Amino acid sequence: MEAPLFDGKLVHSQRIIYTPSPFARSNLVHLQEVGRLQARSPHASTRKGLASYLFFMVESGSGTLEYDGTTRALRAGDCAFLDCRKPYRHYTSEDLWQLRWVHFYGPNMGAIYKKYEERGGQSSFRAENAAAYAVLLETLYTLADSDNYVRDMQICEKLLALLTLLMQESWHPEAVRAGSAKRQNLQEIKDYLDAHYGEKLTLDALAEQFSINKFYLTRVFKEQFGQTVTGYLMQLRITQAKRLLRFSDKNIEVIAQECGMSDANYFSRIFKKVEGTTPGQYRRQW
Repeated sequence: MEAPLFDGKLVHSQRIIYTPSPFARSNLVHLQEVGRLQARSPHASTRKGLASYLFFMVESGSGTLEYDGTTRALRAGDCAFLDCRKPYRHYTSEDLWQLRWVHFYGPNMGAIYKKYEERGGQSSFRAENAAAYAVLLETLYTLADSDNYVRDMQICEKLLALLTLLMQESWHPEAVRAGSAKRQNLQEIKDYLDAHYGEKLTLDALAEQFSINKFYLTRVFKEQFGQTVTGYLMQLRITQAKRLLRFSDKNIEVIAQECGMSDANYFSRIFKKVEGTTPGQYRRQW
C-alpha cells in the first residue's frame, strides 16, 4: 500500500494514520500516526486534550514550540516529546521547517512520561544522536505501511526503543531544579550503599557519616539517580536476596540478615511486595 500524500497551501506531508488491533490498544504501546511534513508557508498547529504522546524532530528549517508554560525556539536537530493531553502549539518560522513525527499511546504512558520528567527529561532538547531517531521514525513508517501480521508487536518494539533513547539522551538531573545552587555529587554515597547494603543503614546515619543534611540527601539523591535512598537500598537488598535464594542453600533467616534485614518476617513481607511472591516460592520457582 502506498502511503497517502497530503498536499495543501500550508504543508506538503506524507503520513499514515494507523488503527492498532484491540489487543495492541489495550496492552501495548501502540501507534496512532506517523509521518513527515514540509511547511509551504508560515502556519501554526494547536492541540489540546488528545489521548496521545507526540515525538517530533526538526529535520531542517526552524520554528517555535509553546508547551507547559514555556516557549522554545527549535532548529534542525532539535526534538520534542510532549504529553498531548496538555495544550501545545508549534509553528514554523520564515525558514520553513521540515518535520518527522510520531503520535502514540499506551496503558502505561502516563507513568512513563512522568518518570521521563522526574529524570530531568525536557519537552524539547538538542538531539545527541539525531540519526538514531531518524532511523526509528523511518522504521515505524515502514512497519505501519506493511501488512506484516505481527506488525503491532514490531511497532511496540520500536516505540519502546524510542522511549529508551529518550530516557538515555534526556537524563539531565541538573535540569530538574533549574537555577539551583551547585549541588553536591552523591556518587560516593551511592558507592557506599553498593558496598554496605548488608549492614544496618538509616538515613540519619548516612547523613551524619557524610556530613550532609538528610533532607538535602533525600532530594538530591533522587534527582541524580532517579530513586530515593531507601528505594535504591531496597533494590540492592532484594537483588542480592534473589541471588542467594537461587544459588545458595542458605535458609531465609540467614539470607535476610546478610541482606541487611534482621527480621525474617519483615524481609518476607517486603520481598513479596516487590516480587509478588514469597522468598520460599521464589526459590522453588527457580
